[in-house]
Amino acid sequence: MIVTRFAPSPTGYLHLGHAFAALTAHDAARRGVGRFLLRIEDIDRSRSRPEYEAAILQDLAWLGLAWEQPVLRQSERVAAYRSALDRLERAGLLYPCFCTRSDIARASEAPHGPEGPPYPGACRALRSIERERRIRSGAPYALRLDVSKGAQHVGPLSFEEQGSGPDGERGIVAADPLAFGNIVLARKDTPASYHLAVVVDDAFQGVTLITRGNDLFAATHVQRLLQALLDLPEPAYAHHRLILDEHGRKFSKRDRAVTLQELRAHGATPASIRAQFGPAGR
Repeated sequence: MIVTRFAPSPTGYLHLGHAFAALTAHDAARRGVGRFLLRIEDIDRSRSRPEYEAAILQDLAWLGLAWEQPVLRQSERVAAYRSALDRLERAGLLYPCFCTRSDIARASEAPHGPEGPPYPGACRALRSIERERRIRSGAPYALRLDVSKGAQHVGPLSFEEQGSGPDGERGIVAADPLAFGNIVLARKDTPASYHLAVVVDDAFQGVTLITRGNDLFAATHVQRLLQALLDLPEPAYAHHRLILDEHGRKFSKRDRAVTLQELRAHGATPASIRAQFGPAGR
C-alpha cells in the first residue's frame, strides 16, 4: 500500500506551490488506493503560529483533500529526535560545531548544498577537552554528523526515484552524502534539524512514497545516509517540478498575492487551482 504525506510548516499561509505539492501527494495515494497523511512541521517554535496551522487545515479542506487523523506535529516528537541523536552519539558520529554561518561562508568556495555552503570541517578536529571548555563557557553550538565516518560505516547507498530530479534523474540513483559536508542535526536551542526530523517522522508514520519538489532532491542523499545509520525503512521518492512565478522564481510565503486565502477571496475554486497544474495535479 502506498502511504504519502504532506508536511507544511506553520510559518505562513499556503501558496500555489504548496497546493501543487499537497495535491501531488494526495493524488499519488488515491491512485494507489493508499493513505494520505498530514504532518505539521512546527519544530521551529519561534516562527510557528497556531493561526497559520489553522489556515493550513482550512486551505487543504477547501481544496477537497482528506487526511487521516490524528495529525502529527513535530513539536510533540522531541523525545524521538533525542533518541535518534543519542544513538548517533553512542556510535561516535556526532560532534559539536561552534562555527557561525558567516565563518562557514568565508571558509568555503564550493557549490552550495542543502544547507548552503558545505561545512569545511573545522570543529571536527577539536580535542575533547577544548569542546568541553567551550560548551561549559556557554558558547552556542550545533551538533554535526560526521558524514564521512557514517558513510564508511554503512557502505554504498542508493534510492529509488519514481519522479524526476532536477537533471532528469529517475530509477535507482546512487546516493552521495559526502557532497554537502557534515550536516547539522540539532542546535543548542533546536531539538532537531529538518534532515533528522523528517527521516525519523517518515519512518514512524510508515511513509512509503515521499513526494516533494525537486529543490529538495539534493537533501535525499544525506537523508538516505541517516535512514541507514538509524536502521529506518527506505521509502521511494517522487520529486516533482516547482510551480514558478512569471519571473521564473519559486513562490514564497511572502508572496501574499498567490496565497490560497487571497486567491479564494478573489473567486478561485479548487477546480481552477487544479486546472493551473494540469491533469491529476501534475
